[in-house]
Amino acid sequence: MKSLNLSHAMFTDAPFELFKDDHFAVETFTYPSGIEGLKLKNSKGALTVLPFQGLIIWDAIFDNISLKMKDMFTQPLPGPGIADTYGCFQFTSGLLANGTPGPEDDYQLHGEFPTSPMNESHLTFGSDTITIHSSYEYVKGFGDHYLAEPNVTMHQDSGLFDIHLKVTNLSNYQPMPLQYLCHMNYAYVSDAEMSSNVPDEAFQLRQTIPAHVHPTPEWTAFNEKLKASGKLINKLDDPDHYDPEIVFFSSDLSKYVDDAEFRVNIGNGKNFLTKFSTKQFPIGTRWILYNPDQQVNAFVIPGTSTPEGFAAAKQAGTLIMLKAHESREFKVTTGLEK
Repeated sequence: MKSLNLSHAMFTDAPFELFKDDHFAVETFTYPSGIEGLKLKNSKGALTVLPFQGLIIWDAIFDNISLKMKDMFTQPLPGPGIADTYGCFQFTSGLLANGTPGPEDDYQLHGEFPTSPMNESHLTFGSDTITIHSSYEYVKGFGDHYLAEPNVTMHQDSGLFDIHLKVTNLSNYQPMPLQYLCHMNYAYVSDAEMSSNVPDEAFQLRQTIPAHVHPTPEWTAFNEKLKASGKLINKLDDPDHYDPEIVFFSSDLSKYVDDAEFRVNIGNGKNFLTKFSTKQFPIGTRWILYNPDQQVNAFVIPGTSTPEGFAAAKQAGTLIMLKAHESREFKVTTGLEK
């Protein structure tokens, strides 16, 4: 398989076509903020990724449909955490802890990894694929030491793409905690209908209220009604009640299926699709938010745990402990399905 190493010198203010053949094109550029961007193109559309900032997928557009949430950011911004640049389609939440910190937690929102500066990035070329890879070595004196290797694969003539992550504990003796959410922030499409191959009963409304959620009386009443009904929101037809956010967590999905498939029918024979192994990701989260600034239907966020924090995962028994030199790999297939 052919490969091409990326250097910072390849990224300038003016877009530069780095590669092109009959099926793919690759363009490099730098945002006014100084963040480097790389655009992968095929016949269906394009992915814009940040190869040196967490390998974040900033945007995904296929068949002229943007897959990502409405947000307040016109470009990615530098910062120590994901809240500093929360305008992306997908980011890696974790890896030592993830989600929203609970009362007993002391880490930043979604953990240390999302905006980490990648040590290197390169492209590989298959017969009908192109993949952008990055890697990052995390090490702290008297602390944890790991290697994270995310990559994103685009397929020829397809609106579906793969998000892959390998995490290796580089310690010679001590185990390390691992929590990972493949955090996809999909677009909110009015009246869209959601479906999956797992029963609705696998999901329950979030019972806690995290610090960033500020309930209104109307939202509280709606939340209590929703909780009493036990129903999962499967149609986006009530935007007046999705601010603050509405969140559902699943139980262990591996009890129902080996491979989970979640779809959003957006009309015209098109679906947003997310597929993953429930052995790798036993928990799914549904996050819905609608206000004038931010609109998102994260119809399923695959995770090793819920996004309620490190202490909650430890208590629930979903915190992974990687042995010295042990690796774990994760894969999600997602995008626009026709």
